Amino acid sequence: MSSKTHRLPVLAAVLAAALSTALVTAVPAEARPKQRPQATAAWAPAATAEVHPGVMTYTDGAQCTANFVFTDPSGTYIGQAAHCAGTGGSTETDGCDSGSLPLGTRVEVAGFNGTLAYSSWLAMQQAGERDENACAYNDFALVKLPPEAVATTNPSVPFFGGPVGLGAGTEAGESVYSYGNSSLRLGLEPLSPKEGVSLGDTGEGWSTDVYTVTPGIPGDSGSGFLDSTGRAFGTLSTVQIAPLAGSNGVSNLAKEIAYAQTHGFPGLTLVSGTEPFTGGVVL
Repeated sequence: MSSKTHRLPVLAAVLAAALSTALVTAVPAEARPKQRPQATAAWAPAATAEVHPGVMTYTDGAQCTANFVFTDPSGTYIGQAAHCAGTGGSTETDGCDSGSLPLGTRVEVAGFNGTLAYSSWLAMQQAGERDENACAYNDFALVKLPPEAVATTNPSVPFFGGPVGLGAGTEAGESVYSYGNSSLRLGLEPLSPKEGVSLGDTGEGWSTDVYTVTPGIPGDSGSGFLDSTGRAFGTLSTVQIAPLAGSNGVSNLAKEIAYAQTHGFPGLTLVSGTEPFTGGVVL
């Protein structure tokens, strides 16, 4: 990525712009075919669950926002951005050569001690990845949850519901939805739900530029994104300073999961929400 694209945790100056952005009018895309229903275990009630998409994660002091819940035969995970465990500065955005904390690092999730179980950055470095788009946009990590955290986990996205399955990207003009939970919002919950519009895919499908109200700000890194039908399609990775000031870069979740499946997590599966997707306008 160019030096004009930055990771979210260090961009506190974006907050003022986030609170003054005008409402985006989104043009919905045609509905896409639905995926087969996914069998799920019993989850904690959405209204009382302590662990869920949008909960804050803390990795060696770095604050990020969890995206979605995942499972495989070895356990239950919550997703975050790989750069949340990064050890370099904001200009270190290439996952194939940027520093990262090791697997096994403790990650605090809603007061529970999770463990960094997978990092796309570490996986790409170990594999000697040479695909420039993967290196630039594959920004995904898994935090394994302890049993006591799993007992109070629900996979539904606050406010919007879903996800209803895994998406494959978006069309330009399509409505998109996300839930950020940065502490820079000072606990103002009405600012957490974000509705916006896709500007189209880039990087051979590895990333999507989006405008949302409000834009993603520091601490929102890793937030999950839903498409117009409620399918999980991306994870918040960057704030764009140019050429699309105020927009965000969203990494393609389907590609990120596929990469994890071929690099140590073959059974990894996105868990659908227990609450229906509602969409709607963010006031």
